[in-house]
Amino acid sequence: MQMMTWDVLLEMEPEEDDDEDGDIVLGNLEQTIVPTFGNLESQHNFRTPETAEFNGKSDALYFNDGQRRIDFVLVYEDERRKETNKKGSNVKQRRKRQAYESNLICDGLKLEATRSVVDDKLVFVKVHAPWEVLCTYAEIMHIKLPLKPNDLKTRSSAFGNFNWFTKFFQVDENIIKPEQEFFTAPFEKNRMNDFYIQDRDTFFNPATRSRIVYFILSRVSYEVKDNVKKFGINRLVNSGIYKAAFPLHDCHFSWPSQDVSCPNERYLLYREWAHPRSFYKKQPLDLIRKYYGEKIGIYFAWLGYYTKMLLLAAVVGVACFLYGYINQDNCTWSKEVCDPRIGGEIIMCPQCDKGCPFWRLNITCESSKKLCIFDSFGTLVFAVFMGIWVTLFLEFWKRRQAELEYEWDTVELQQEEQPRPEYEARCTHVVINEITQEEERIPFTAFGKCIRMTVCASAVLFWVLLIIASVIGIIVYRLSVFIVFYAKLPKASNTTDPIQKYLTPQTATTITASIISFIIIVILNMMYEKVAIMITNFELPRTQTDYENSLTMKMFLFQFVNYYSSCFYIAFFKGKFVGYPGDPVYWLGKYRNEECDPGGCLFELTTQLTIIMGGKSIWNNILEVVFPWVMNICRLYFTASSTEKKTPRWEQDYHLQLMGKLGLFYEYLEMIIQFGFVTLFVASFPLAPLLALVNNILEIRVDAWKMTTQYRRMVPEKAQDIGAWQPIMQGIAILAVVTNAMIIAFTSDMIPRLVYYWSFSVPPYGNHTDYTMKGYINNTLSIFNTSDFTERSRENLDSDLGDHTTCRYRDFRYPPGHPQQYKHNIYYWHVIAAKLAFIIVMEHLIYSVKFFISYAIPDVSKSTKSKIKREKYLTQKLLHENHLKDMTKSFGVIAERMGEVIDNNLRPKVE
Repeated sequence: MQMMTWDVLLEMEPEEDDDEDGDIVLGNLEQTIVPTFGNLESQHNFRTPETAEFNGKSDALYFNDGQRRIDFVLVYEDERRKETNKKGSNVKQRRKRQAYESNLICDGLKLEATRSVVDDKLVFVKVHAPWEVLCTYAEIMHIKLPLKPNDLKTRSSAFGNFNWFTKFFQVDENIIKPEQEFFTAPFEKNRMNDFYIQDRDTFFNPATRSRIVYFILSRVSYEVKDNVKKFGINRLVNSGIYKAAFPLHDCHFSWPSQDVSCPNERYLLYREWAHPRSFYKKQPLDLIRKYYGEKIGIYFAWLGYYTKMLLLAAVVGVACFLYGYINQDNCTWSKEVCDPRIGGEIIMCPQCDKGCPFWRLNITCESSKKLCIFDSFGTLVFAVFMGIWVTLFLEFWKRRQAELEYEWDTVELQQEEQPRPEYEARCTHVVINEITQEEERIPFTAFGKCIRMTVCASAVLFWVLLIIASVIGIIVYRLSVFIVFYAKLPKASNTTDPIQKYLTPQTATTITASIISFIIIVILNMMYEKVAIMITNFELPRTQTDYENSLTMKMFLFQFVNYYSSCFYIAFFKGKFVGYPGDPVYWLGKYRNEECDPGGCLFELTTQLTIIMGGKSIWNNILEVVFPWVMNICRLYFTASSTEKKTPRWEQDYHLQLMGKLGLFYEYLEMIIQFGFVTLFVASFPLAPLLALVNNILEIRVDAWKMTTQYRRMVPEKAQDIGAWQPIMQGIAILAVVTNAMIIAFTSDMIPRLVYYWSFSVPPYGNHTDYTMKGYINNTLSIFNTSDFTERSRENLDSDLGDHTTCRYRDFRYPPGHPQQYKHNIYYWHVIAAKLAFIIVMEHLIYSVKFFISYAIPDVSKSTKSKIKREKYLTQKLLHENHLKDMTKSFGVIAERMGEVIDNNLRPKVE
């Protein structure tokens, strides 16, 4: 009955500000709470923070007493000095905040409030966690802490003989000293003497202290209504009760702190990592992890490793490009296209029903020369190489990731990770744990979980279908509006107006379609981002890792369709289902299907990738640098922070930009989308890895500069790996083999050329005595009788090229007058068979190599496995020995006391 009451209460409670934290049925927590809104003024039992004025030390990281370190900062606007808000609303907000701060003090945290030196409406509440609080929550959160220094020998590098060369790329160890390694174990208060505690002030580093304080802030309540609690700092920030909540940077990024006890880690990171002059240096990953936490550290470790592996792919890609560029003059079929006696004499059929004239083949001369660069044997070699490269990258990254898990103590993170506050708030159903046979609470039943998963999957599918529908709509728009523009716009040859000369129907169609597509993509992105967050919140994942993985899969599925749909259309659909001039294929019975540009669809795909990758990279890097910089400049200007007054560290950080919880998600998404371009369509653009390499070198430093100088310090978070992005990359790697094989088979002309060279250039199908490419163009262009045009196309017969009885088109069909005229000829079936055989052979070959490499390269290296086992053994031995020592000492004391008692009882009394 009580459980039914809880459910009703949770449903009756209005949902507000539910982005982050939720409600929870009131438990047995001895905290100060606001039971109703009726008697707010009568309550005076709140514990309030200490108050202090700014002491003039702009780099201070401590309370005014100089002893207690600032672990977190809360910022609010004093309601008593507001002028526009209603008085009743101000009172409610102030009482909620007072209750929350009182509960923080009840939980053992120390608070000190200081008013802003620039804006007297702002109040900064500095939060300090004492030793006892840190120890208590370190045990609750299962945080691993040092037991003793690690005495295992590190294996020397395989490039030890090249130290003189690699030293140039290393970070100066005199500036950033290597971190001392320790054996670690989950902290326990009753075994505190077993841990390596030399100084209580430094045993918990600033990142760990901030993480513990944030854990407390996320779970402390501030209001109860109808037996339901409201809790969490995120909810208070979202509702405007607090303006911000963040940990402090330790100093200014441009100069070190005047405080000798300050480690100046932010300054060191900027100087040796984020500064543009350090672009060639290796990243100080240990310091990044120490300052920002494992989640940020693993991102930069992955990005750096990906960039390093791209170097090999870029070298091979450039070599293949140069091979095609050098041999383009030896391209026989391109010479035939450009030859006035061959390509100049071939009249091609119109490519649309209205307004498209006959045209000579040699107008495609320049595009055919460029196509020779990319559509060469080197492209085939590069496609096979990239199929193997992506497997090597993923397998070696797993090994590197396992090393970081050991070095950063995240091997058993899944056992340490705590449930999200939102999940805990909804745990109202009681079930029996199958393992422990004890009662535990879960948020919903198995049937409820199935309902939620079904609703979420349906919503995601709807949005994916929506973006596919928008792509189809753009294609139909291109097909239909071309005729309108041709009728409205004058032909380029009949006008002297420079704008009208270049604004041809083709250009107008492309520009307007691109603008409409861009607008649709932006709108759908904005809408879907909010929908994806709502869906994931509705799913209610248990841990933060589960939440991020679920959101990642939803967002990437949408972005995959959004970014790659145009490339898939050009590569596999455009120009493939067009029929022939006498029987063209129409969309919806009205719009004639698009044909490839004169240079072929492969060159168009290459152009598309070049524009997307190059433009997207340049725009994103400019946006990432300019936007936060401009926002910070404007914020400083409007808040008058540019005055000569000294401002404290917490106020300087408050005026920086906030990097939201999805900030790192978008960094990953940008790189994974790039990874898809580099692997999925690399057969059409071998320079893609080079562009990605250049972009990533800049991306690492831009992200580092942005986080170090323009953003507030993020709450450090634990992360074992890159999460759902790992299986996403594995899926892209598998799909890339198929797409590249199909691009070579169906988009390029490599297979038809090989079939002609080996079968149709010599008898019985050819007239040449030796294998040659001569005659390839004439052999691959079919003949069409203009008298067989449909009524829609007959108006094209009058053209500047004169009257023609026949024209040519790109296909393999029998000529007019043949018993099977306009049917596919034997060349076509040879080519289809060769394409299918090529796809099967290439896929099986690459997949076999991929699986062999995956099997041969273990996910965890032998040395890392040995280190993990060695650490577990020594940790258990150390804890066991210390426990035995304590027991022996205790038994010794007991035995000594018992001996004294026995001696006293047996000793004869002296009278």
